Amino acid sequence: MTEPDIPDTKLDAARNWLSAAQRVLVLTGAGLSTASGIPDFRGPQGLWTRDPDAEKLSDIRYYLTDPNIRRKAWLSRRDSPVWQARPGLGHEVLARFEQSGRLDTLVTQNIDGLHQLAGSSGERVIEIHGTIREVACLNCSYRVAMQVVLKRLAAGEDDPDCPDCGGILKSATISFGQSLIAQDLARAEQAARDCDLLLAVGSTLSVYPVAGLAPIAKQSGARIVIVNGEPTAMDEIADAVLLGDLNELLPSVLDGAAHQ
Repeated sequence: MTEPDIPDTKLDAARNWLSAAQRVLVLTGAGLSTASGIPDFRGPQGLWTRDPDAEKLSDIRYYLTDPNIRRKAWLSRRDSPVWQARPGLGHEVLARFEQSGRLDTLVTQNIDGLHQLAGSSGERVIEIHGTIREVACLNCSYRVAMQVVLKRLAAGEDDPDCPDCGGILKSATISFGQSLIAQDLARAEQAARDCDLLLAVGSTLSVYPVAGLAPIAKQSGARIVIVNGEPTAMDEIADAVLLGDLNELLPSVLDGAAHQ
């Protein structure tokens, strides 16, 4: 693997801070999953960039009122690249870093479950935008694995309803118009207050309230290290901004820190 084209002083500083940290909060975004074949939403080749109508599938108002949107959404879930995707090098490096005992909490904006597949502890992962791997009823407590409902799709249903109450089923993700799970957000914000270093990976840090974790950590005295493919909205408050290929940068930073 080639060394990333980042000044040694920057890399060394980030490694030293990570090596010395006792409670690291990791925040991951879509950039970490694109290497696994899962396109992002807002990027140049993002789902919403290529098909503006696709954004309606993630809007709870359209989802609740338009059966056609629900039918399209179910086809989109059935055909999602998530089912063929495998954890990338970044996911694996973060799972290894957890074994060092310094990773306290991992907050991910991704809904693909690849962190857990890579070996990250489910107890430490907060899927702040939910997960596509489960289905929830919007009317009752019914919740099952996505594959259970996709089998109903394969059997001919195009807008499957809840078998318990007849309510509308939806992937257990947070759509536009839905609130984040209060308990998850509170836990993430507490982790930001308690950490001594926040490591942001593959996120533009522009979507709130998740992006607000960086200022919370900063105000609480933590260092901020950003690893991303392009500049982010929080670069100004960061102690180090490392831009480049995540598959090169993240191993260099985290594995380097582990050996210090």
